[in-house]
Amino acid sequence: SSLFDSIMVALHREPALLVVPKAAQARLLQQFTGQRVLLVEDNAVNRELAQEMLSNIGLTVDLAENGLQAVEKVQQMPYDLVLMDCEMPVMDGFAATRRIRQFEAQQGLRPLPVVALTAHVLPEYQQRCLECGMDDYLAKPIQMRVLSAVLERCWGKPSGTSGA
Repeated sequence: SSLFDSIMVALHREPALLVVPKAAQARLLQQFTGQRVLLVEDNAVNRELAQEMLSNIGLTVDLAENGLQAVEKVQQMPYDLVLMDCEMPVMDGFAATRRIRQFEAQQGLRPLPVVALTAHVLPEYQQRCLECGMDDYLAKPIQMRVLSAVLERCWGKPSGTSGA
């Protein structure tokens, strides 16, 4: 999985993936600046690329390398969104999302948007993501226009506030 992720990023690492037209970047900065995102990704190349994309549109980004770290971070800090890789060592994204949902229920917290990050694009895989409690799905390699659409679905068009 890590090798495939790295190959996909290498083959598709075009400037269009990172560069946002100035007008679009200004709009995204206005909408999303200040939101805190937890990026959960075991592949260093994917993590670096996604972190750069998120930072470029004004998001505060914290990192986790596996699902167990993600669960621990969500229990310690309020986030506006989690971008969750599905296949990782220690604890995969499916198990981590289920644990996050259990924690939220136990604490009486509003459900945090969790978006799957995966190279798998089959509808059955997307359904598996939704069944474990994820809210949306983002295929790798991440493209800025798709990422911004997912953020708008999760947060709506106007700028929101931290919510956990």
